[in-house]
Amino acid sequence: MKILGIKLTHDGALALIENGKLVFSIEMEKIDNYPRYSSFCIDMPKIEEILKTYGYQFDEMDSVVVDGWDTWDPALILSGHVDKAKYLSIRSYGTEKFKFYELAGYGRMVTPEENILERQKFKTVGAELAYVSYQHVSSHIFGAYCTSPFAKNKEDSFILVWDGGMPPQLFYFVYPEKRVRNLGYLFPLVGYLYINFAQAFAPFNTLRKDLSIAGKMMAYIAIGKFERGLLDKLRNIYTGLLDEVKEIDMDIDLMAILTETFIKEAKQLSRVENISQDDMLTTFHFFVQELLLETLKDKLKDFSDLTPNLCFAGGSALNIKWNSNIRNSGLFNDIWVPPFPNDSGSAIGTACCEMIEKDDIISLDWTVYCGPALVDKPFENQDYAVSDCNLEELAYILHKYNEPVVYLNGFAESGPRSLGNRSILAAPVSGAMKSKINVMKGRENYRPVAPICIEAAAPSIFYPGSADPYMLFEHKVKDSWVDKIPAIIHLDGTARLQTVNAAQNPEIYQLLSYYEKLSGVPLLCNTSANLNGSGFFADVKSVMDWGKAVFIWNEGKLYTHKKHEHYKSRSEALALDPNALGHL
Repeated sequence: MKILGIKLTHDGALALIENGKLVFSIEMEKIDNYPRYSSFCIDMPKIEEILKTYGYQFDEMDSVVVDGWDTWDPALILSGHVDKAKYLSIRSYGTEKFKFYELAGYGRMVTPEENILERQKFKTVGAELAYVSYQHVSSHIFGAYCTSPFAKNKEDSFILVWDGGMPPQLFYFVYPEKRVRNLGYLFPLVGYLYINFAQAFAPFNTLRKDLSIAGKMMAYIAIGKFERGLLDKLRNIYTGLLDEVKEIDMDIDLMAILTETFIKEAKQLSRVENISQDDMLTTFHFFVQELLLETLKDKLKDFSDLTPNLCFAGGSALNIKWNSNIRNSGLFNDIWVPPFPNDSGSAIGTACCEMIEKDDIISLDWTVYCGPALVDKPFENQDYAVSDCNLEELAYILHKYNEPVVYLNGFAESGPRSLGNRSILAAPVSGAMKSKINVMKGRENYRPVAPICIEAAAPSIFYPGSADPYMLFEHKVKDSWVDKIPAIIHLDGTARLQTVNAAQNPEIYQLLSYYEKLSGVPLLCNTSANLNGSGFFADVKSVMDWGKAVFIWNEGKLYTHKKHEHYKSRSEALALDPNALGHL
């Protein structure tokens, strides 16, 4: 069965599953350098074009599945006043549109009795298209579970979902019964708490509200100090709010009020007691971290007979410190966070719902490198010279020139992390490299640069140094390596490690191996190759137009900027050291 999954709202995406295998997952932000978090913004001819590159046609799809959302008004639709109802759309051909007036809900607060796999059928208005829809929370549940090792091993698992518009909700998938148990929420604060709290304090209070603030906040907390006394005061604010509403039935509206009131009272506390805003942000992060773990532990007491596996999804699962805290807690045998836990994975997840219901397949056959291929079109740029360059030579260039290289190879990664195919790579041996990359990308100076490391070498450099192929957990750099790799160390001594082996990404593994032979260091700096505020570079030309890269490598070709002081053709580079490649 061919299932086309669509995410229409922010983090718009298109995914195709056939007979339990993920064919592709393409987020809008990765098409033509569109802005990050773009809603679905391509038309039917473009959808047809994408499908054609994989050998498919739209009319071959057995099922079109649209991820759920809310704020719909079915009464207006039923009364015929569709012109006044909210809708999302995809342009068909010419001016005609597929208008989606109805979708399954968001799932902001799931009741114990709800069937999380309820399949709802609809038709578009205008150009007619039959489609089905599942709740948004369901796309997170099954985007996580179906890609997990637990599904592959036919094991049950808890599934924690904490997305922007909901509190952290716990579920449990019973594999033999193909059934989800709804276990309730952990605490009544919605996921947007993290962003909204950050924006109540400097330096985030001057920024436009944007989902990227969560990642910036996670990095910034290394600047402030954790204060236990302040954490206790935040706890008192929280428990006081709960006491005020203990006689009121909890719903999502009340949770939104509690969330904003908590932020307001924390800001007032900071003002009255003259608390450093940096310390407030840092301590708040750990307050939420402790609250998450404590309430999760309390909830599990009622389900001690269930298999202690955990999948974690929703935008909050991008927080590597929370992920690591849960993993280190001992509450679970294992924890799985997919590389696309936020809405970038919702097209995959909603298609997985249909895969379970219609194909009776639970474990998805997938790879993270399922995004778009580089756009292959002729281009000219007189500022760059091109030469052949294999991976051994590229390792030499990284080692010799101490310049970042925009590395573009194969299919893009799905999800927000650059995992080697759309990366800016650099030598990690100079502390100045972190600043150089941040300036190059127009990022704040406190932002970290991640390491990409040979998996077998990671335990000797990091703690715990365990396999982490999707850059979703925190690792401490061991003392013996601190002076050797300063570019990848965050202000608090940690790193957002990505490990790689020969099977996961053969080209990156080979490049790291060549670099290790030259430098004795089995890792490189790795950050996303993208315009600031946009998705990954779609082609070599867009990198050249950006103009900030000295070196661009694309599948055996090296493009070198002519005006840079390090410009050399391949023959000139070797002339500097004729035996260079012989030493590799």
